[in-house]
Amino acid sequence: MWLIVGLGNPGEEYTRTRHNIGFRAIDTLGDRYGLRFDDKRGKARIAEGSIAGQRVALAKPFTFMNLSGQAVTSLTQWYKIDPATQLLVVYDDLDLPWAALRLRERGSAGTHNGMKSIVQLLGSQQFPRLRIGIDRTPPGWQTANYVLSRFSREQEEEMPQLLGAAADAIELIIREGFTAAMNRFNGEGKKS
Repeated sequence: MWLIVGLGNPGEEYTRTRHNIGFRAIDTLGDRYGLRFDDKRGKARIAEGSIAGQRVALAKPFTFMNLSGQAVTSLTQWYKIDPATQLLVVYDDLDLPWAALRLRERGSAGTHNGMKSIVQLLGSQQFPRLRIGIDRTPPGWQTANYVLSRFSREQEEEMPQLLGAAADAIELIIREGFTAAMNRFNGEGKKS
């Protein structure tokens, strides 16, 4: 089984912000397989089903970004999974160029508050993640304002392709394993 958690903030006002690209990526994946976020469990909206013959639970925490670890730890306990091999966290990353995808099997939280919460409450950095590049904070902007701002019109036009590539990466992880997905998606750079 895979638990795939997209990070973001609940509420309509956050839907199209940079910080919510994790939510949008797993929405895209869920749409491909007819999975609907109809259930609530462990402080998250859940869509359960099957992808590539494996059981999956897609999750969107409703704890707000900075408390994402509460939902993730609760869900890993509920599903009785090993985070090192059965958890995938999908989130925005300021340190990657716009539309770049990077898969890592483990690592630090960096400057991302949602990831800091997950690492702290799981007590480990040993879990896979898919980082989606949103580019660095522009000069004169505060980081918090930037991640809570909306994408440009040009970026929104590129969004279906980017979200499709993120969903492709997740599918490949489930179907062929993390190494195959890293070999295909890491280093490809911008998806435009």
